[in-house]
Amino acid sequence: QVQLVESGGGLVQAGDSLRLSCAASVGTFNTLTVTWFRQGAGKEREFVAAIHRYGTSTDYADSLKGRFTISRDRAKNTVYLQMNSLRPEDTGVYTCAARVGFYGLRNDADYRTWGQGTQVTVSS
Repeated sequence: QVQLVESGGGLVQAGDSLRLSCAASVGTFNTLTVTWFRQGAGKEREFVAAIHRYGTSTDYADSLKGRFTISRDRAKNTVYLQMNSLRPEDTGVYTCAARVGFYGLRNDADYRTWGQGTQVTVSS
């Protein structure tokens, strides 16, 4: 069973950058698509970005393209989310999830493995 642990969240000012990490304990992590979701207070969970198991394909929420970058280091069993030019509306709990296959990425009901989440707060 793959377990996911996020880190890197915190309190930053608008315009700052953060890099989130999603680390796994087992090598089978590298056989899975990994996706970042986020949920702001009083909002529904939303898709942020996903990366193919080999890192060869990525997908982003349209509103985040150009500011966020997802990547993975297969040797470290870790997926990263680089977030630049952060805005107050980026505030929320960021959670990584893993699944088999690189399709249906935005449907969170299809994910069986989730991390505990990391809080990102962007002040204006």
